[in-house]
Amino acid sequence: MNTNFDAMLNVSAVPQDDRTAAFIAESKNNRNRCYELSEYITAAVATDSQMFQKYLDVQSRFDRYTASNSLLILAQRPEAQKLGDYSYWRNQSAYVKRQERDNPVLIMEPGKEYEREDGTIGTYYNAKKLYEPSQTNLRNYVQEQPEYTDNQLIHALVSNPPVNIIAAEPDQMPEGKGALFAPEENCIYVRKGMNAQEIFQCVTPELALAGFANGNKNYDRNEDAFHAYSTSYMLCKKYGVDTQHFDFSNSSEFFENMEPQEVRAELAKAQESFKAITTRMERTLGQERNANTKQQPQQNREEAR
Repeated sequence: MNTNFDAMLNVSAVPQDDRTAAFIAESKNNRNRCYELSEYITAAVATDSQMFQKYLDVQSRFDRYTASNSLLILAQRPEAQKLGDYSYWRNQSAYVKRQERDNPVLIMEPGKEYEREDGTIGTYYNAKKLYEPSQTNLRNYVQEQPEYTDNQLIHALVSNPPVNIIAAEPDQMPEGKGALFAPEENCIYVRKGMNAQEIFQCVTPELALAGFANGNKNYDRNEDAFHAYSTSYMLCKKYGVDTQHFDFSNSSEFFENMEPQEVRAELAKAQESFKAITTRMERTLGQERNANTKQQPQQNREEAR
């Protein structure tokens, strides 16, 4: 075996300016790629009901991501369950495969602020590279899906609500309504006698409407009915509640004649509602998990006596 490495030692240094220029060029190309993908996928979501529902599926899995970044994920890896950058996967004791490094999922994240010519403040956006588990050396990676009891799910749903929630007798409720947000009374009435799935399906859109109303007693629920319906779907999808009754076949009518930027603004409204409710639920579910974790050692000690 040849062990003479002398020939390998004559290597020219890469000027720092060249590295910087290459990095800047790549960053610009990635940003432009994101802008192109965003325009393309926004148009698809606005005009195709199946694409719109696929967008909601992606957003339901990535509740902390903006609507714009969920659109980018939809355009690149719509089936992704988990995404992370180099640092994230290193913390998981994994690394991104060499052959996958040039095939990232690109999203946009805010960078430095700058002053425009008119004196207003803008924000630079940078393209960030993310990778899913199949692009790493992890084998048989399984995304853990927490399982909740009906009691846990409903308790989390109604904890710290933006308005009062009141159980009502069936004959006090409008025909066919399991729950109803009443802005003039700042409360949500919920029909008694429903099971957990029914409660979740009925209460989630009303919670979204209550958030949109934000205390306005003259609020018109029709103004955000589509956003609330979309929010409810994402919540049901995230927490494993049946979604078969949802119908988005007419979603394109809602976005008709909208510019791409307007479409993304409407998607963002539902995403922010979804995130707000999810954040409240996760706080309650997390507290329950922590309480159970603390109780377990005590139970084990008592059983060992």
